Amino acid sequence: MKRLNRLALLIAFCALPFAAFASGDHDHETVTVKGEVLDMSCYIAHGAKGEDHVGCAKKCVKGGQPMGLLAADGTVYLLYAGHDDASPYEKTKDFAGQQVEVTGKAATKAGIKGLEVRGVKAI
Repeated sequence: MKRLNRLALLIAFCALPFAAFASGDHDHETVTVKGEVLDMSCYIAHGAKGEDHVGCAKKCVKGGQPMGLLAADGTVYLLYAGHDDASPYEKTKDFAGQQVEVTGKAATKAGIKGLEVRGVKAI
């Protein structure tokens, strides 16, 4: 019986970080950021962005390449979908290569700035 109690305690202790992650980190600040929706693969590989890259950017993000947002101050955010509603993220793909306003929860992990897309509109 003691062994089962210890095992249960160990499992519960190990599961705590995952439970916090699964429920979402409510400490992340909701922000609104204006900038260009990037196709991260082309942007990282050869700096591709702007009006000349719109067609390629749309093709790449709709094909599954990662998507980012280049803010006016030069900060690049990795955009990602919310687990509860991915539709705003999916809508953002239509704006690849264009200027938008994205509202979402900002987070930083291992030096990477991210933005969980909760809303998007063209500007």
